[in-house]
Amino acid sequence: MGEPVHSTLRRRRGRPLAAAACGLLVAAAVAGCSSGPAGPPVLNFYTPADNASGYAAGAEACTEAANGRYVVTQQTLPKAADDQRLQLARRLVAGDPEVDLVALDVTWTAEFAEAGWIEPWPDDAAAAVEQGTLEGPLETARYQGRLWAAPLNTNTQLLWYRTDLAPQPPQTWDQMIQMSEALHEKGLPSYIEVQAAQYEGISVWFNTLLTSAGGQLVNENGDVLVDDGDAAHKATSIMQRVAGSPASDPSLSVAQENDGRLQMEAGVAAFQVNYPFVNASINTPPPDGGGGGTFIDEQGRPTGEDTGRQVVDVFAWAPYPRVDPSRPATPTIGGINIGVSTTGGNQDLAFEAAQCLRNRENQLTNATQGGVPPTLAELYDDPSFQAEYPAWEAIRDSLENASVRPLTPAYTSISIVLADLLNPPAQIDPDAVVPRMATEVERAVNSEGLVP
Repeated sequence: MGEPVHSTLRRRRGRPLAAAACGLLVAAAVAGCSSGPAGPPVLNFYTPADNASGYAAGAEACTEAANGRYVVTQQTLPKAADDQRLQLARRLVAGDPEVDLVALDVTWTAEFAEAGWIEPWPDDAAAAVEQGTLEGPLETARYQGRLWAAPLNTNTQLLWYRTDLAPQPPQTWDQMIQMSEALHEKGLPSYIEVQAAQYEGISVWFNTLLTSAGGQLVNENGDVLVDDGDAAHKATSIMQRVAGSPASDPSLSVAQENDGRLQMEAGVAAFQVNYPFVNASINTPPPDGGGGGTFIDEQGRPTGEDTGRQVVDVFAWAPYPRVDPSRPATPTIGGINIGVSTTGGNQDLAFEAAQCLRNRENQLTNATQGGVPPTLAELYDDPSFQAEYPAWEAIRDSLENASVRPLTPAYTSISIVLADLLNPPAQIDPDAVVPRMATEVERAVNSEGLVP
């Protein structure tokens, strides 16, 4: 990680607690508090490692736009989301005055707001953010009726499939499972790739199936609703059938996003639900991408011979499969929101800089160079974005039908509980797991006992 830049102005204006913390609490994390060169206030912007160069380009552009009033410096957090959260939490608990702007996973907004680590957005700045922003991403930035962060980018899943094996894409999970098993009986590639390892990905899969069936995990008041109705039973039944089918990938219980991508590029998967990066990957030459995937024979089986036909030639996308045939699926939204920390000393400038970092030009750069879909609705009509994202229309439609993960400070504990109960998915017993899930999620919401 790059070291934060120190601001002489911040030291003059900084809170007493923050100033004391600089010397006592964060010495290991902050590269000292010695005097630096005089100049405008420096706002440190902490971002994930993925697309760090894109965020750095945005910081540079906003520094130039500020015309000497402030400098934005991008700082890179660890690659893994859990490590990013841990590092930010440690710095903010310590009152680190060098943390001004934080790129938050959409699941952290409520936790950081409840902990007092980020500032609520002032009404005028909030109104500016809400103008033109897609409602789904915007919902991930709200908590208890207020805006606590500004959506920077978003993400959603689609169905990716092979047109030679499925000329018409399945519209429901029932159809997809039946098609997969029919392909298996013919000895053809049949895998349905999902994120089923014991991590956040399997919680996202469950949340999407649950909400698509009309259910909800927890409401904003902390009421556990997962066992209301039959939605959780439908969701867990689908998960068990996908993983327990004779047509399934035997490594599914350890599969994450990249594993599904690689199985499709290797020619052994017929379907996968995944994020749009899989389309960029299969169309990118090695070593950065899959180079079109393996060669396939006339029947669609992978082969080491140059047949002149690769997986990319039969690679297509479609809306996320439905649980209920009568209504669209509700894929769970991912992405990044920008929060203004309570420990920095220049919050007014930080709110201004955050709006610049997510403006039209910077979101377009992040989308076309970093592969992350924007949150501004107008960009989906931009030809340069459409050229980079051939599936742009499906992505926009998916975002309009999307669901969000529970807006509760306890979400991290809830996700750990779900991942433990649902993995391995082939062994799920819907009749047993749903009532147990309700009990365990209730304990997580109330911070009772230990999470797995």
